[in-house]
Amino acid sequence: MWCRGFLQRTVRSMSTSRQAGVLLDVDGVLLRGGSVIPAAQRAFRKLLDQNKNFLFPVVFVTNAGSCQRHHKAQQLSHLLDVKIVPEQVVLSHSPLQMLKSFHDKCVLVSGQGPVADIAHTLGFQKVVTIEQLREHHPLLDMVDHNRRPKLPLTSLRTIPKIEAIILFGEPIRWETNMQLLIDVLLTNGSPGCEYDAHLPTQLPVLACNMDLVWMGEAPSPRFGHGMFLLCLESVYRKWTGQELQYQALLGKPSLLTYQYAEHLLRLQNHNQRINTVYAIGDNLMTDIYGANLYNRYLAQQHAAITTSTRSAAQGTGSRLTAVVSEEELVSTAAQCRSLLVCTGVYNPRSPWPSDQSSTITETVFHGHRDLVLEPDLVEPSHVVQDVEAAVDLLLREEAAVTSDL
Repeated sequence: MWCRGFLQRTVRSMSTSRQAGVLLDVDGVLLRGGSVIPAAQRAFRKLLDQNKNFLFPVVFVTNAGSCQRHHKAQQLSHLLDVKIVPEQVVLSHSPLQMLKSFHDKCVLVSGQGPVADIAHTLGFQKVVTIEQLREHHPLLDMVDHNRRPKLPLTSLRTIPKIEAIILFGEPIRWETNMQLLIDVLLTNGSPGCEYDAHLPTQLPVLACNMDLVWMGEAPSPRFGHGMFLLCLESVYRKWTGQELQYQALLGKPSLLTYQYAEHLLRLQNHNQRINTVYAIGDNLMTDIYGANLYNRYLAQQHAAITTSTRSAAQGTGSRLTAVVSEEELVSTAAQCRSLLVCTGVYNPRSPWPSDQSSTITETVFHGHRDLVLEPDLVEPSHVVQDVEAAVDLLLREEAAVTSDL
């Protein structure tokens, strides 16, 4: 057990240097559905000083994406009884504001919530929603007989040619979104036309949130956007014989998401360098994979293997490339430590992948298709019971660093 007085003295010493930063996942770490995990309340009492200020820079990194980040900050502030500002929140779509080369294109957005408003906030100027596309082309959505048009069709104002697709998150009506997305892809952005079997290129697709599952209040994980992407990829491959290509995959575990999160940590730290980033999460395929991938990138950068920050937009050890805007994100941290908690998706009773002695096969790989599965990327730095234990661990490690200075 910690001696309270020693902890307070150590914390005051650490807060003057503030060389550590904390990335906190939300679902499965802090919340289960709309309920706060009790360990999170205790953890925050240890992360705050007597004036309720964070001892370290803290950023909440979640693959949620159906809201604006100021709404997420308000929700977390209310539930956790801590003042959290939008600049401390990274949603799965937040890095899209860095991809400025797409901001002047006409983009089709898929997901739920205020997707058009979110896109405009991120900098996109010409936005078309699935519902708007359906209204302009009522003969396209025919799976649900009750939604088929029953009245004579009237001419509607034409919409611009779609130039790119943004997949924000899992939609509510999967069959509608699936059909119209395939229509747009196979007509090169003109869904009122016949399919073209010989398209020379595929429209750019930007996808946010690769989570196959996430943890709510149900006893078992629920489908996430990664499940919808899996279905879309399967339909596209079945129809065309080709793999659906992504211009960018965003949200955890993408490198660009972690670069952006570190950028926000440094802003909280008055643009001073963050030495160690502690990433706390409950999902091996997103939180741990992403933190370890970022740690590998930091090690390579410090070894002068990587040549420029732009390469960090290349997605998660895959074929992906994304064009980052001129506001390049420079990573200065020395390391990223991955801390896995057992209150969410991860089940400590599961024999895989904690048992790395067994052969890992794709049949049990829950990561996205374009992720490269390597055992060390899903091996956390530490496995702890909950977020309180994770905070205790990072406080001990930072106290040890401080005592050595």
